[in-house]
Amino acid sequence: MKFSISSLAGVVAFAAGLAGSTMLATAQSESEGIVVYNAQHESLTEAWAAGFTKETGIKVTLRHGGDMEFANQIVQEGAASPADVYLTENSPGMALVDTANLFEPLNADILAQVPEKYRPANGHWVGIAARSTVFVYDKTKLTEDKLPKSLLDLADPSWKGRWAASPSGADFQAIVGALLQLKGEEATAAWLKAMKENFTAYKGNSTAMKAVNAGQVEGAVIYHYYYFGDQAKTGENSKNIATHYFKNEDPGAFVSVSGGGVLASSKHKEQAQAFLKWVTGKGGQEVLRDGTSFEYAVGEGAESNPKLVPLADLQAPKVDPSKLDSKKVTDLMTKAGLL
Repeated sequence: MKFSISSLAGVVAFAAGLAGSTMLATAQSESEGIVVYNAQHESLTEAWAAGFTKETGIKVTLRHGGDMEFANQIVQEGAASPADVYLTENSPGMALVDTANLFEPLNADILAQVPEKYRPANGHWVGIAARSTVFVYDKTKLTEDKLPKSLLDLADPSWKGRWAASPSGADFQAIVGALLQLKGEEATAAWLKAMKENFTAYKGNSTAMKAVNAGQVEGAVIYHYYYFGDQAKTGENSKNIATHYFKNEDPGAFVSVSGGGVLASSKHKEQAQAFLKWVTGKGGQEVLRDGTSFEYAVGEGAESNPKLVPLADLQAPKVDPSKLDSKKVTDLMTKAGLL
């Protein structure tokens, strides 16, 4: 088969055009990618990112860190932040960034997917998941009739040396934030002072839970999913443990909202909004139901993992997630000698 110079030139031109189109498509794809500052569980957000990318083709780059670590970093970065989306485990970090006016208002179709109690009234961020406060206890040492009726009971001298927590973590500080909002500064300061006398400090909720399981303390204030996550694996760190839910709108029945927001500085706002729409929608909430994070789904009509106590049965107190005061909490905890 013979080729003329003109036909060969046409083939070369076509190949060059095809290569150029591929490069353009790749460049467009990269430009549509988003960067997520992720303080949520890595495996959970990786599942969200994978599902979103599969459905939309938009690349998600995850940078992992802590709630307040990222919140403070975003405030420092301001308009120069490379992040498009910020995800947290608890809401105080979201409140800090929002107070600095660094969030882009979310689209109405995103907000409509989540009940009002799981998002701030201003619509600047939205709940993506939730976790419940729980008292895990050594069932070989405590019976139900001897459990604290309220989180506040742990301030009683009779609990001295018998319970644990991880005060340095964002989880416990969110719980103290709820106590502050519900009971006020004076009562919170008094409780923290008694806590300092009564409790044993551990670094991390899982470590506190392991201490209960090992018989080092009788109980610990943590979030529920540590227990369920361990039970779903080997159960070796929770075999001697049972869970106690305070209910009755007690501060110890606090449900913490994990948040997601789009940064005002984002150069990919449309893609960032699409990501949060997916996370709060059917696909993202089904990851919570079917996965191993054991966090609660918060979307309208969404179902949580069937092993969990239903959200409606927790009898949680009414706490505004956008008004949890992280600065006041750390000030009070520092004054009490807990930080």
